[in-house]
Amino acid sequence: MRTTHTINAENKKIGRIASEAAKILMGKNSVTYQPNVVADVEVHITNASKADITSKKKDEKVYTRYSGFPGGLISQTLGHMIERKGYSEAFRVAVKGMLPKNKLQDRMLKNLIVTE
Repeated sequence: MRTTHTINAENKKIGRIASEAAKILMGKNSVTYQPNVVADVEVHITNASKADITSKKKDEKVYTRYSGFPGGLISQTLGHMIERKGYSEAFRVAVKGMLPKNKLQDRMLKNLIVTE
């Protein structure tokens, strides 16, 4: 039986919401926590566009990734990411960074639903 947790992001910092969501996705709030098993939970983050993100953070927070090709280092600011892909992508990247770096990370991330 899948349990559902709802987090209201209105007037909250993005990191606080992401850490709470990551903890629930890993199953650490459950009595039956096992680190090698994906928890049977679903996390809904609502009102993502009303989160408390300062204009300084939007201008100075830089996300970088590498395509694997020479000269393929790509960097973009948080504000640019929000313009292109919306607030849901910013929350998804924040939660992904707080999940363990193993084979279960992608399966845990599928249980995250962000609505603006």
